[in-house]
Amino acid sequence: MTRPDLSDDAKVAQYRAELRVVGRTPRLVGFGLVILGAIAVYFSGQAGRAAEAIEWGGYAALAFGWALMLSAIFLRTRYHRRRMREMN
Repeated sequence: MTRPDLSDDAKVAQYRAELRVVGRTPRLVGFGLVILGAIAVYFSGQAGRAAEAIEWGGYAALAFGWALMLSAIFLRTRYHRRRMREMN
């Protein structure tokens, strides 16, 4: 893997766009799960008998969503470090 050429603004913008693509799917799925989990926890009090199950499901969605988002950040950081390392 070669080091990116960051000599002008256009190439910097191109490298930023390349970094945005890395880990995009897990990041978006994680974000969606965090939003759905927060909504489930917020409205679980109005669910009647199923309130406890919906609340636990919401907390599970929150935990899994945050785990996905953090893994996507880790993947992007690892990719960037590999690209910035000089290869001989």
